[in-house]
Amino acid sequence: MDEERFWELIEDAWAAESEVASRRAALVGGDGDREAVAAIVQEACDVVVEELRTVLAELPKDELLAFDRILERKLYEIDREEIHEVTDGSDDGFLYCRGFIVSAGREFYEAVDRDPSLAIVDAECETMTYVSFHLFAERFGEAAWTRSEISRESGSNASGWGE
Repeated sequence: MDEERFWELIEDAWAAESEVASRRAALVGGDGDREAVAAIVQEACDVVVEELRTVLAELPKDELLAFDRILERKLYEIDREEIHEVTDGSDDGFLYCRGFIVSAGREFYEAVDRDPSLAIVDAECETMTYVSFHLFAERFGEAAWTRSEISRESGSNASGWGE
């Protein structure tokens, strides 16, 4: 499992929502009403994450753990004050907003990483934030976080927040 495979699995999961998947480009391009598109994408998010979970359930232990580490890292990297200023919300709400950013795919994730103003207020995907973490515990009877050096929780990326 590497970052390319990580994003590929997320893109493959969008096949279950192919009509919505094609509209995700509007999140980046600024075409039309981004908030309306975000609402449609958010509505599809749980179906997409369930598709992803089905695929992840077939992965061997080391690959599932690697997926979780990449997911955790992606959430951590966008745990930044300038993104929170756009999305707003509580600590949990900001985590779920970051889950939305990841679940929407690589193009949107990288766009928000470069330009936080592209984030969407209140667009959330809670199920994405811990999909592989919970699946790992279910399948292997141990917590994936015991092997991590970072946290996906809001405010944990000290370099992303002012004093």
